[in-house]
Amino acid sequence: MKEVYFFISALFVLSLYSCKNLSTSSSAQDSSSLHQTANQWSVQKINKWYKAKGDWFVGCNFTPAYAVNQLEFWQKETFDTARIDKELGWAEGLGFNMVRVFLHNLLWKQDSTGFLNRIDQYLTIADQHNIGVMFVFFDGVWNPFPQGGKQPAPVPHVHNSGWVQSPGAKILSDTAQYEQLKDYLQGVMRHFSHDPRVWVWDLFNEPDNDNGGRFPMGLSPKAKYKYSFILLKKSFKWAREVQPKQPLTAAPWHRNWADTAMLDPMDRFMFNHSDITSFHCYAPLKTTKKKVKILSRYKRPIICSEYMARPTGSTFENILPFFKKKHVGALNWGFVNGKTQTIYPWDSWTKEYTAPPKVWFHDILYSDGKPYDSAEVALIKNLTGVD
Repeated sequence: MKEVYFFISALFVLSLYSCKNLSTSSSAQDSSSLHQTANQWSVQKINKWYKAKGDWFVGCNFTPAYAVNQLEFWQKETFDTARIDKELGWAEGLGFNMVRVFLHNLLWKQDSTGFLNRIDQYLTIADQHNIGVMFVFFDGVWNPFPQGGKQPAPVPHVHNSGWVQSPGAKILSDTAQYEQLKDYLQGVMRHFSHDPRVWVWDLFNEPDNDNGGRFPMGLSPKAKYKYSFILLKKSFKWAREVQPKQPLTAAPWHRNWADTAMLDPMDRFMFNHSDITSFHCYAPLKTTKKKVKILSRYKRPIICSEYMARPTGSTFENILPFFKKKHVGALNWGFVNGKTQTIYPWDSWTKEYTAPPKVWFHDILYSDGKPYDSAEVALIKNLTGVD
């Protein structure tokens, strides 16, 4: 019993790290943190857009069960439209209307034409299931040494063991190579900039994530912050040059956001340049509510583009009714248990597991579509109106 207690306690502390140092103070707001920046959609425009989309996005971060990472998802040799169709059909059955999907710069470098064609195929399938898409261009999480081609098998019982950063550390730390990243972002965005099947562009996922020191041969946290911030700024500039019909966002995921005068420069930049205010939080309801209250100061639609880790208290039962009440977009991490193995907790990188945990960390369905928790699925359907 003690082991279970300490396990849950450790996960809870880790979840608070993702949403740490939350202050409830209502200190005077720094007006420079709340002004509209050049080319950012006005508050009126983005709220009108959100209401026209239905006023509530609900769905998941989507990686099909056959893929260990973004590359295996999209590469020609492994791209599986039949499996994608099946899984998005299950998502539609839950009433999900949006999915967040990760791309990768190496896919553009390998075969830009084929990559665009596969994105188009994916969008066609998603649209047939009445699901809009939020695409993510860059990602600061997990392995900083991505390689194209056949991807490694997942490490048994380890959470997201094959996930790769985009770009890798070598390109990220060499600004002379950023032109290829510009070509990738603008090439994809220009092709789909007026496509109604794409709902939102998410430019950079957790750019300064140090991955808990799991990849010591990568960039130091200080160097990664420096170069990620450079790329983040350039990403917004490149995207605005395209003038897409879809809004842009990037989600702060940790640190203190309560006092605008004390915002970290990277978080300040993301909040001030995003058309939609997005954030990540794997904390219990009390902390999540405080986050939403703080972010409402921007007067823009809010999307929590990552939440739901059952042992930390971030559950559908606790969080999703609140998000619906507040019209906060809700995209949980994970959908079908597959090669990403995100039913295992984050600490599986350092703690040995030999069997699936009794309480799944993420994910909703088994690989055959059967619910992990039937009551949980019933709740989701009730809240999305398909019950």
